[in-house]
Amino acid sequence: MPPRKAASPTARAKEAVAWLKARGSAKIRDEALSRYGITASKSFGIRMGVIQRLGKELGRDHDLALALWDQEWYEARLLTAYVDEPDKVTPAQMDRWAKEFDNWGICDTLCFALWDRTPHAWAKIEKWNDAKAEFVHDKAAPDAKFLKTLPWMERAATDERNFVRRSTGLRPSSRSDWRRQDRRWRCGSGRMRCGNSRK
Repeated sequence: MPPRKAASPTARAKEAVAWLKARGSAKIRDEALSRYGITASKSFGIRMGVIQRLGKELGRDHDLALALWDQEWYEARLLTAYVDEPDKVTPAQMDRWAKEFDNWGICDTLCFALWDRTPHAWAKIEKWNDAKAEFVHDKAAPDAKFLKTLPWMERAATDERNFVRRSTGLRPSSRSDWRRQDRRWRCGSGRMRCGNSRK
């Protein structure tokens, strides 16, 4: 049963957090770190499906989303992606929340379940392209640094861990490409586009 509709967004957010806390699992929380690299410091250990279902039951409510974010719990912040109203999200809100990202899970969830539906998405891609914070941009390192990592990517391409193997999906298509010094990788901002070309 989801939190009942209380008088204020803050009260509803607190009820939602209590509801999530009651369903938390140390096993799921530990798995999020060991298996997926989710480093949230305040987490109950709730599966994404549970959060998505709760979001549907709570319905869209911008003020509730703001109050949920302020609770500072990982799952409450994930829930904002399914509760907030895209047309009411402001650029200032996006900037403030992005500065508080501390793991890829919250970054990806907000970007792919909420922010890409706002009228500010493209402007933010352009603005955040040069940001220094780890989870606010998606820009390649200079070629020399990137090329140094190619042997590591080659080794990881056969790794049995799902996200390690998937992270190498942008690697060159043949083994010989790894060692050719006349190849360079160029990546664009926003959704990563990669391709090799001769110098």
